[in-house]
Amino acid sequence: MQLLNIGKFILLRTLKFAILLFAVVLFSFILVSFSPVDPIQSYLGAEMMVVSEEQKEQLAEYFGVDESKTQQFLNWLNMFLHGDLGTSLLYRQEVLSIIQERFLASFMLMAISWIISGIFGYALGVIAGMNEGSWMDRAIKSYCFILASTPAFWIGILLLIVFSMWLGLFPIGLGTPIGMLSDEVTWLDQIKHMVLPALTLSIIGVSNITLHTRQKVMDVFNTEFIRFARAKGEEGFRLFARHGLRNTLFPAISVHFASFGELFGGAILAEQVFSYPGLGQAIVQAGMNSDVPLLLGIVVFSTLFVFIGNLLADLLYYLIDVRMKNGEAI
Repeated sequence: MQLLNIGKFILLRTLKFAILLFAVVLFSFILVSFSPVDPIQSYLGAEMMVVSEEQKEQLAEYFGVDESKTQQFLNWLNMFLHGDLGTSLLYRQEVLSIIQERFLASFMLMAISWIISGIFGYALGVIAGMNEGSWMDRAIKSYCFILASTPAFWIGILLLIVFSMWLGLFPIGLGTPIGMLSDEVTWLDQIKHMVLPALTLSIIGVSNITLHTRQKVMDVFNTEFIRFARAKGEEGFRLFARHGLRNTLFPAISVHFASFGELFGGAILAEQVFSYPGLGQAIVQAGMNSDVPLLLGIVVFSTLFVFIGNLLADLLYYLIDVRMKNGEAI
């Protein structure tokens, strides 16, 4: 019965996702349609001055940009339903191949940031919750509130100034050293270029998980069974490990999964600051150059990415709720 309920739960979420995806894609297409940038000019670049008007018209016909906006969207939608995301006008490659190439870099960056922010955020939340009202609690809360109101690009610029320009410990940008062939780039080189962007995203992602965990720990420590455990002589982290860990870790993980949208949004800003070659930088370039196929392709992919994170979070919440209703320990 529980598996059937989970199946219905996933099916309903998938139907909502399909509606949301269509709305997001349509809205993105409408927005880029108002762009004053000529997509053919973006495609030709410096060759614009030497290409004849007839050749420009042929290119416009080839890419379908000479048709009405409605017809262009219907053409793209038809291609999408057949598994084709089209060809990027900016990079002159298939959109799917660009996404595959760029996603690996973005995924590594976001995965490292997600893990680091989750670990440190949970640890800070536990410390703050166990010391409610103390100077540590106030310091951690202040730190989180400041982070929550600080834009990612500002933190990225600050890290660049301190660790790249002043101390010279890390590269100032890009994903690999300048002037090196791809075969010559080592994992150490890639990690050095990834440190500052990942640190930027990690710092931003700590706030939400810390504040949520702090509240959960405070709720648990104010229950009767914790008072009973303290009466038996249990204190500190031993008390938390035995009675608080199971009740706070699972909800914290579910909340962290729900942060995929913020993580992707932060990655776009961080990749721009550090010129990091990921999906975030590609979607900005696509928007600035009216590259509709690439923009819509990344919108579809990023919406799917956020949906998976939210679905996992909803499933965890659902399982927690079911176990609580059944009286099972979490």
